[in-house]
Amino acid sequence: METKLTENARTVLKDRYLWRKKNGTVETPEELFSRVAKAVARGNSSLKNRFLKAMTNLEFLPNSPTLMNAGKKNGQLAACFVLPLEDDLAQIMDTLKLTALIHQSGGGTGFDFSKLRPEGSPVASSHGVATGPVGFLNLFNQLTENIKQGGLRRGANMGILSASHPDIEKFINCKADTKHITNFNISVSCTDKFMKAVKLGESWGKFNATDLFKKLSVAAWNTGEPGLIFVDAINRDNPTPQLGPMVATNPCGEQPLLPYEACNLGSINLNSVFSDGDIDWNKLSELTETGVLFLNGVIDACHYPDEAIGNLCRQNRKIGLGVMGFADLLIKLNIPYGSTESFTMARKIMGFIEDHAIKVSTLMAKKDGPFGGFSKSMWKKKGFKPMRNATLTTVAPTGTLSLIAGASPGIEPVFNFVYERHVLGGKVLQELHPRFAEVITDSALRSQVAREGTLKNLKIDDGIKNVYLTARDVSPENHVRMQAQFQKHSHSAVSKTINLSQSATVEEVQEAFMLAFDLKCKGITVYRDTSRPAQVMQLTQDSCPDCN
Repeated sequence: METKLTENARTVLKDRYLWRKKNGTVETPEELFSRVAKAVARGNSSLKNRFLKAMTNLEFLPNSPTLMNAGKKNGQLAACFVLPLEDDLAQIMDTLKLTALIHQSGGGTGFDFSKLRPEGSPVASSHGVATGPVGFLNLFNQLTENIKQGGLRRGANMGILSASHPDIEKFINCKADTKHITNFNISVSCTDKFMKAVKLGESWGKFNATDLFKKLSVAAWNTGEPGLIFVDAINRDNPTPQLGPMVATNPCGEQPLLPYEACNLGSINLNSVFSDGDIDWNKLSELTETGVLFLNGVIDACHYPDEAIGNLCRQNRKIGLGVMGFADLLIKLNIPYGSTESFTMARKIMGFIEDHAIKVSTLMAKKDGPFGGFSKSMWKKKGFKPMRNATLTTVAPTGTLSLIAGASPGIEPVFNFVYERHVLGGKVLQELHPRFAEVITDSALRSQVAREGTLKNLKIDDGIKNVYLTARDVSPENHVRMQAQFQKHSHSAVSKTINLSQSATVEEVQEAFMLAFDLKCKGITVYRDTSRPAQVMQLTQDSCPDCN
C-alpha cells in the first residue's frame, strides 16, 4: 500500500527519517513504516499489521525518535526526558553527560534549575563562588549546540526555575537576546501561592509578586519567553505521588515527568475520522486502541540511555496519546475555531479518547499486570480498576509529524492557509492548505491571504471567512480556553501557543497568563507575532509560488 504524501512531506522524510541502505539506496516511506511496525510489535504479526496500516494511512504517527530509530540495534524511541539537577558539581556533570547521549539519540530534555544556589554564593569546597542557574543553563546550551539529535535535528531543552529563586529576574531575562541560549525553552515555575500573591499584590522574597509577574510578562511580550509552569496543578494530577513530585517537563511543556523518567508520544490524525459530514466515532475508538497498544509497545522496544531511566519507565509505563488535525476537523465540520461549539467538540473528542484509552489500558493490565506503583497511585485512590499505564493522554505540538501527515499541528488553529515553513538545513517549504485550495481557487485571493495571514479582508462569502480562521483571527482568550478544554482530559499536559497580534500589549500577556491559571491549565506559552527575527512558520511576503 502506497502512502499518500505531499511533496513537502516526502522532502522532510528523506532529509530526516528515511534510512540509507548498505547498497546506497534510501528506504521508501512504506519501508520506514514497516520497519517501525515490526520493531514495536516485537513478533506479534497481528499488531504489526495493525500498526503498519495506521501509519501507512497517516491515521496515527509516533514521535520522531521512534520513526528515526526503531529497528536499530539499541534504538532509543522515547521523545521526552526529565533529568535531575542537584546542587552538586559531580551530579551536574553526570546529568550533562546523560543529556548528550539523549540528544544524540533524538530525545529532548527538561531540567529544574531551582535547587542550584544563587550566582555568587560561597562554595566551601573550592573557596570560590557559585555559577548560579543561568550559568549552568548556558553550559547545557553549549553542549546542545555541539550535538544534533541523531544528526538529524537540533537538541531541545526545557529550563525551569522557581519564581521563589533569588536569581529569578536574571533567569527571566536570560533570553532577551534571541541569539543566545537558542537550544532552550525557559519557563518559570509558579505555585498557587505565588499566583495568589500576584492577585493580592503581596511581597514575594525580594520582590513584590505583582511586579515580578509584570517583569516576566514583559519578557514574554518581547520574545515569547519565559512561559509559565503551574507546578501545583501538575502535581494535583501526579499519578504516582509516592515517588515524589514532578517539577520539570519536556521541551514543549506537555509532558511533566519525574527525574530520570521518559515518555513516548503519538498522535491520532483527526482528518482520518471525518466521514460523511460527521465524526466516525467507531474509527476514533479503533485508532485510540491502536495508539495505546503501539505506545505501550514502544516502552518495551525502547533501549534507554541509562538503567535508572529504563527501570522507571518500565515501572510507570507512561505514554502520551494525543491528536493532530483538530483545526482541519473543525473546518470540515463547519465549526469556527474558538466558538462555544468548538470548545464542546474539543471536550467531546478528548474525553472520548481518554475514556477509551483507559479501557484499553485496563484490559492490558488484566493480561500483563498493572504498572508498578498502581496500588499506591492516584488512580487507585480514585477507584479506578488496575491500569497498565500511569498516564495515557497528552497533547503534543506535532510540528514535523503533522507536516508528514498533511494535518494542522496538534490542537492549534491553522497558522495560515498559505505560508512558508523554514526547516532544518535552511530549506523553505511552501505550504498550501488543501481544503482552502478547494474553496479559494483565485490566485490573487490566495496571494492576499499569503501576505495578510487572514481571510477577513477578502471579498468573499462571510460563511467561508467565519470558518476558515487562522491563528491571527482567534483571540488570546479563546486560545487559552481551547487549551483548557483539552487539559480536562489530558493526564499529562497540553502543548499550545497562545498567539498574540504584533500590536498586543503587556497587559494582554498578563491576562492570558492569569486566565490559564484560573482555568486550571498546567502551563502556558505566549507568542506575539514577529517578536522574534526568525520564525519556523512565516507569512509569504511577496507572491505565493503555489497559489496559481
